[in-house]
Amino acid sequence: MNSQTVKETIYTKDFQKSLENANQPEWLKKLREEAFQFFTENGFPTIKDENWKYTNVKEVVSGEWLVNRSEPSAVADGLRSITENSETGVQPPAIAGGTDFVFDESKQSVLVFMNGAFDRNLSNTDALKDATVLSFAETSKDEKLSEIFKTKLGSLIGFEKNGFTALNTAFIGEGVFIHLPKNVKIDAPIQLLFMTEDGKVSFPRVLVVAEEFAEATIIETFNRTDETKYLTNSVIEISLADEAKIKHYRVQRESHLAFNIGATGTEIGRGSVYDATNINLGAKLSRHDIDFRFNAEGGEAFVDGLYMIDDDQHHDTHSLIDHALPNCVSHQTYKGIVDGKARAVFNGKILVRENASGTDGYQSNKNLLLSNDARVDTKPQLEIFNDDVKCAHGATVGQLEEEELFYLLSRGLNESLARNLLTYGFAEEIVNKITIPSIKKQLDEAVLNRLNANLEA
Repeated sequence: MNSQTVKETIYTKDFQKSLENANQPEWLKKLREEAFQFFTENGFPTIKDENWKYTNVKEVVSGEWLVNRSEPSAVADGLRSITENSETGVQPPAIAGGTDFVFDESKQSVLVFMNGAFDRNLSNTDALKDATVLSFAETSKDEKLSEIFKTKLGSLIGFEKNGFTALNTAFIGEGVFIHLPKNVKIDAPIQLLFMTEDGKVSFPRVLVVAEEFAEATIIETFNRTDETKYLTNSVIEISLADEAKIKHYRVQRESHLAFNIGATGTEIGRGSVYDATNINLGAKLSRHDIDFRFNAEGGEAFVDGLYMIDDDQHHDTHSLIDHALPNCVSHQTYKGIVDGKARAVFNGKILVRENASGTDGYQSNKNLLLSNDARVDTKPQLEIFNDDVKCAHGATVGQLEEEELFYLLSRGLNESLARNLLTYGFAEEIVNKITIPSIKKQLDEAVLNRLNANLEA
């Protein structure tokens, strides 16, 4: 048998065990079984698939990943001390790279996932009294919410998307369902903290449903405790009803030996606003798929991102913006800073359907190469079936402007610092979108540390 077949056999044993031990409704078990059947018939994507031709996941597929979710030790103890003492000024432990586990603004609104499973004991929901935060096992306690959960789960990211989303759906375990009732505004940012231990594969799953006029900020953070090798395969689905507003940050800072495959699916109602900023700095290989669609007129979506990679890192962003209805706005700006022998891929598609008149769609991908060995494959796309639209797209790949560099050198800066300042300035547009001080501070430090600079310089 080839390596993929062997790996699928191992997943089969783990899947059967997890399904037998799951205390889940029959409809969810059936969904999981259908997803695993799709996976066993189709396997993982390969470079022969058009959407994966620049991203070879052979090393991910061949990894000897442990699926079991044994109780973590030191990591969990450190997190427990934060969430239990959020009022005492206890400082959270530092992880690799100098960042903290939990942001100051979300110490009372943090949901912790260890090895893919939501752990309420490690989480703190004191600031989320107006929202409903349920583990997947708890959704059956409320008839109304149970029906919403059943209707929405898997509706925005179907398991048929690819082998990774199929495997995530097949291994749905203790995920989180966040329900934001009508007119509720959550002031504290809701942080989703994902941690995966050495040698393991995790399948985090999150569903967010915002009812009419609800507002909240969601922060996904993928962190590591050390430079270890593991696989994170995550899916988050976000549903916005009419006039709802969701600000969504996704910060990926995994180990540089690890792999991160993630998918985000969003539906946008009438007059609702979805504002996303995606930051990708870590992982040896990472991929983020973004799918969102407009379900009514007057919706707005802003989906921006920054990837900053070096050495032998590989990052791939794939997005599909579906304008199915009239008078909706989507703006997307992605920037990449690529150094060493790293490789970045950006493939963004705006689809404007026949009846989607009045569409305003904009897409931009700009890349800065800091070495001769760095590589970028970029493909912004417009697919338009309506004449009454305003759409534009563009992509650039280049190096630092010599005139700008000369200007700084003429002002007395050394060449290394001048290059760092120009590189930081290139990234600053995206970093400045972040309105939460703790996140912005960490990202400022991360970018500057990557450039071997500091704030004082």
